[in-house]
Amino acid sequence: MIEYKAGEIVISKAGHDKCEHFVILKSDSEYVYLVDGVFRTVDRPKKKNRKHVQIVHFQDVNLVKKYANNEKVTNEEIKRAIKLFKDSKS
Repeated sequence: MIEYKAGEIVISKAGHDKCEHFVILKSDSEYVYLVDGVFRTVDRPKKKNRKHVQIVHFQDVNLVKKYANNEKVTNEEIKRAIKLFKDSKS
């Protein structure tokens, strides 16, 4: 079974946001809550079925540390993590 951890970057596989990059804010047994820092902010995460996202196995170390310490994550940090991932692919 795939483990969906807070701070992982995922790509949407279905819906209006198909092929968009998100960071997992939190997850439960059936859904993940996604943010991108722009349209889906930390205050308004997107609830999405787990089977509609694909994990890309990339984590921003600073973001993971904040999640581990239960610190508040900002939208700017989310945007930075997604940008780092996109830059690493190029």
